[in-house]
Amino acid sequence: MGTTQLETAPEPKYWHLKTVLSDALDTEFAVGEILPNERDLAARFGVARATLRQALEQLELEGRLQRRRGVGTTVAPPRLGVAVDPARHTWPGAAGDDWQPVAASETDEVPAAVARLLESAPGETVHVVRRSRVSAGQPVAAELLYVRTDTVPDCVDAAAVAPDGHAHAVLRALQALDLDGQDRTVELGSARAEDARQLDRLPGSPVLVVTTRYVSRGRTAAVAVSTYRADTCRLTFGERTAQPVLAG
Repeated sequence: MGTTQLETAPEPKYWHLKTVLSDALDTEFAVGEILPNERDLAARFGVARATLRQALEQLELEGRLQRRRGVGTTVAPPRLGVAVDPARHTWPGAAGDDWQPVAASETDEVPAAVARLLESAPGETVHVVRRSRVSAGQPVAAELLYVRTDTVPDCVDAAAVAPDGHAHAVLRALQALDLDGQDRTVELGSARAEDARQLDRLPGSPVLVVTTRYVSRGRTAAVAVSTYRADTCRLTFGERTAQPVLAG
């Protein structure tokens, strides 16, 4: 095949500047240090302020910088390594699970991709449990756990007893089932409005979406869609304890 236009396109100036700035953050600045103002930075690197802003915005999206009103632009702390599967072959809500249930409901409005994984019929009702994950005092992930109602037929709605009673009832019912296995996929996505509020981000912010399918008795019993902040998290897999990991 011939050379495409993309292959011959020059690297955008702001992208090259982003690389230069990233190196400077590693060698010249400490975590939490305030960067010089845009005018001084633009003069130092010999670029227009519009180009500088594009580079700074990209570094902010990647979690290298933080912009705080009344403070300025500061060097962000290292990304936090977040373990995705510290314990294999366990149901959500099992011992050692650090997700916290927020609320639950029953609905027949299930995203098409989730419905396919659940192998549910159109209009079939499922339990939806919303959960939250916090690390170092900061929200790092939001989750929607979809559970087939026929998988946990004895699960009653305990919302009248406690605000999160329904959620706990669904999670307890799962623990009584045999788990055949689970599989996961990870992809880049954009934060939906509800997830963005839970994660203290703007809608449309870049996120990492982990979809986990739980199988019991030879069929899909539940599907979890976990949304992680892409600016502060780096996902880790395996049995080792997660440690802070440098951004970028």
